[in-house]
Amino acid sequence: MCMAYVPQISIRLIGSDLDKIFSYIHDEELFTHQRRFSWVEGLPMARVTGKEATGIGMRSTLLGISTNIVLAAIKGTAGVLGHSYALIADAVESTADIATSIVVLSGLRIAAKPADEDHPYGHGKAEPLATLAVSIALCIAAVGIAVESVFGILSPSHSPEAYTLVVVGIVIIVKETLFRVVSHAGQSIGSNAVNADAWHHRSDAITSAAAFIGISIALLGGPAYAQADAWAALFASGIIAWNGVRLMRPALSEIMDAVPKENIESLVRMAARAVDGVRGLDRCTTRKMGLEYYVDLHVVVDGNETVRRGHQIAHSVKLAIQTSLPHVTDVLVHIEPLGEEDDAVSDTIVKKSGGGT
Repeated sequence: MCMAYVPQISIRLIGSDLDKIFSYIHDEELFTHQRRFSWVEGLPMARVTGKEATGIGMRSTLLGISTNIVLAAIKGTAGVLGHSYALIADAVESTADIATSIVVLSGLRIAAKPADEDHPYGHGKAEPLATLAVSIALCIAAVGIAVESVFGILSPSHSPEAYTLVVVGIVIIVKETLFRVVSHAGQSIGSNAVNADAWHHRSDAITSAAAFIGISIALLGGPAYAQADAWAALFASGIIAWNGVRLMRPALSEIMDAVPKENIESLVRMAARAVDGVRGLDRCTTRKMGLEYYVDLHVVVDGNETVRRGHQIAHSVKLAIQTSLPHVTDVLVHIEPLGEEDDAVSDTIVKKSGGGT
């Protein structure tokens, strides 16, 4: 029943969602919303909601799952029948891709859930946790491929069949194309999980390229070079492990609330300065939660303003930031009076120590 459903998934994705993803990448438009997309020093500025961004990530992930199901079956069969350790390792990598893509899909779904009583800041941390799971899976897959490769090198083996080259060539083209599609989708919505999933496809393409070289050497060199494709698989395992470690770093940084690499603070300050009544800006901190950002900002206003007017300015600042930066889910604005630096500094110290109201 599962295999009978796979073609339906693929047809729907290729006939509808894939066209939308390509349109999004090349035309800089988000599906049918006709909203422009721009980049400002690495920060995705899509005029989209978190729900729409999640939709992009989920569609690209589903595309990868359906493709990998077909490729894993083809590569595994061709590898066993064609006596190619590299192609079998490649099939294992595609199978791992399916499992990790499902993890990414689950992470995106959980991260998209709204805040509730138990999770007042939402469920965004599920997204970097999914990234971490994918990176760990890459490292585990690399170790498994390395072990199988060493076994292939030490054991007598048949030279791979010539037709396995055709299979590998097709896989390289498909996986590299899939990497580019999913990577663009991940970068456009600022998702580390989708980017990690994309690099899983790239690692599969690398494994296939190594298999192509190894099989070619084995075929041209004869029985004396029968283990060449196993050596190629061993080389590919090192590249896959490196990618796993590389993808692990941003996930850990986000989980530990490190300052986002995207240049969001300067954009927040730019939007806040344009608000009427803002006399200056003090401390600004940002953090990333899945596909969204949270901002804490200290705004300086005229010390003679009323409490009501200060509240209005704070509300206007929050609205200006969220309008110019749709990925910012919440802004906490602290009002400081101009001309009372000592009070402002004292208040900041109290807040850092955990006190205050």
